[in-house]
Amino acid sequence: MDIKKIPTNTITRDIKSLAEPTGNIYESVVVLYKRANQIAIAEKKELNKKLEEFKNERDTMEEVFENKEQIDISKHYERRPKPDLVALSEFENGELYYRRARKEEGEETE
Repeated sequence: MDIKKIPTNTITRDIKSLAEPTGNIYESVVVLYKRANQIAIAEKKELNKKLEEFKNERDTMEEVFENKEQIDISKHYERRPKPDLVALSEFENGELYYRRARKEEGEETE
């Protein structure tokens, strides 16, 4: 997915179209939440890995705040679309794979 094509701000969406793929708006919200959480965790790991390169045991607070490369990396991640917007874009474009958990025998349906 081209992350540059995802808007970085919120836009109004039709709830009915979001509910269509799953048949239920609440199920769609759960799918979106889980995917956004996966994206956020992956981005956090990626950012921490990049920032780990700059870590030095002897750095003082002044040195940490003045590191331009580290600041540029942080700004890059701040400009990226939020994980929930990426998940929503993937969902709308049919790029997400999801499935319902099977109900166990004897489990009641409400």
